[in-house]
Amino acid sequence: MKYVIISAAIIFITGCAGGYEKAEDPQDAGRQFIRASLDGDYKKARFYLLRDSTNMLLIERQKRDYESLNSQEKFQHRESSIRPISIEKVNDSATIYKYFNTYNPKDTTSITIVRSGTDWLVDLKSILKH
Repeated sequence: MKYVIISAAIIFITGCAGGYEKAEDPQDAGRQFIRASLDGDYKKARFYLLRDSTNMLLIERQKRDYESLNSQEKFQHRESSIRPISIEKVNDSATIYKYFNTYNPKDTTSITIVRSGTDWLVDLKSILKH
């Protein structure tokens, strides 16, 4: 019986996480978040997002913008590649990830990835400062 309860708990926890793996480092968190955003997978993008009210508003706005694209533009986003420009460690708990994607190579973006406990998460509020 004890094994059944433990197995159920593991399945529940894995299901709540959406089956996504935690980011290994700031670069992985940034890459996973950006790829999910370009693919229109906002459930996955939220998994790699620092959850606070401002970030949740920003991700919803980003989702609405993506949903307003026509099918050709969405396809081009999904097919685009992420091109890191620089990945700078600010300190032990923050890294700035500057990149562009091949859909819009003239538009560079900087996001901050922060350590929250043992997790590396994207803080979208940083785009408001850059």
